Amino acid sequence: MSSRFTTYLERNQAFAATDAKLRIPEIPFIPFRQVYLLTCVDPRVEPAAIAGVGLGEAIVARNIGGRVTESAINDLAWVCHLHENKTPDADWFEVAILHHTDCGSGLLADPELRRTFAERGGYDEQAAAAMAVLDPAETVRHDVEALRRAPVLAPSIGKLKIGGYAYDLKTGVITTVVAPE
Repeated sequence: MSSRFTTYLERNQAFAATDAKLRIPEIPFIPFRQVYLLTCVDPRVEPAAIAGVGLGEAIVARNIGGRVTESAINDLAWVCHLHENKTPDADWFEVAILHHTDCGSGLLADPELRRTFAERGGYDEQAAAAMAVLDPAETVRHDVEALRRAPVLAPSIGKLKIGGYAYDLKTGVITTVVAPE
């Protein structure tokens, strides 16, 4: 029986036949390039393709719009907690928040679509409206600040560098919006 995932199973067999699986970080929360990347689920924004992110180089977290949500903050807080308690002397990583042009989350700005989604049991309308990425430079600035102010990250915030970036789908270029600091 064939499925849409069959191609990926075949590609996995080719991958498994290489030694690439042996070249991964010994500690799962300490990626080789010391980067924690939060970006969108949009398949046009695949970190391996647009930024050359290789296996084991970065922790890649993806959600709708690449937004800093409570869930995203809690995931990062867990990784920070592990880092502080299991590898306190290891180098700290940079958090890169990457938003992009023509983001599907922009459809959350449509009141009717947002209302029907809220009725379905998704985000409430106010939260959904706030998730829309219409101007990636503006939303990434907002999200960098939200991450820097997150109380659960307070013990780690001085150790983390947090930067914001925007990816232009038409040009293929990633630009720095907020320099990591």
